[in-house]
Amino acid sequence: MLMLGTPMVQAQDGLEAVEAAVADPDRPAADTARDINRKPAEITAFAGVMPGDVVVELAPGGGYYTRILARTVGSEGHVYAVMPAAFANRPGGLDAINAISAHYGNVTVVVADFTDFTVEKPVDLVWTTENYHDFQNGPTANIAGVNAAVFRALKPGGAYFVEDHSAPGTGLTVTSTLHRIDPAAVIEQVTAAGFALEGQSDVLANPEDPHDVAVRSAEVAGKTDKFALRFRKPE
Repeated sequence: MLMLGTPMVQAQDGLEAVEAAVADPDRPAADTARDINRKPAEITAFAGVMPGDVVVELAPGGGYYTRILARTVGSEGHVYAVMPAAFANRPGGLDAINAISAHYGNVTVVVADFTDFTVEKPVDLVWTTENYHDFQNGPTANIAGVNAAVFRALKPGGAYFVEDHSAPGTGLTVTSTLHRIDPAAVIEQVTAAGFALEGQSDVLANPEDPHDVAVRSAEVAGKTDKFALRFRKPE
């Protein structure tokens, strides 16, 4: 007999929370139209998001996943949406994420450098999707600093989830041109920061993606080959 709180029951509770979050009628039609390609239920479950979790989301963009994370962690959990100052300084740059924060009630918007963000207490999960390649770009890019900040933010045993557009064998050479990254380079960088690679998912793999075109090119837009990696901070 399974007892409440066992790993299997907890996993089932997490899956049910994820499925309910994806089915949330408050999600805008523009988001749900993307679900066929982004597979949010599978991705959120793979990342291990659970009710009650405290999550940092780096660079949430328009909030596609912020809404899902907020519903999944529920009233006992919290989501910190970390936005760079460049967005905050644009007129209306935070309007979308602030509206999500006001609607869900368990989302706090934090404006900070990704190398130096802080939240109130150690968190269960740091999450970023389709952004890691951009953390490499610009004259002041400091990916070691980003990964170190993630490590500091997590509680022992916490998870770091990275999903991004794939360019196998390219290292870091196309992060600013094609907006892709070699998953092997991500693994090398994140494990160098002290994390252990715990899992890889190919749920977003697309073998028909040629990998040599920009992610917004008409032939691949919305359907790029993507990788998903889950890392763990040691206990």
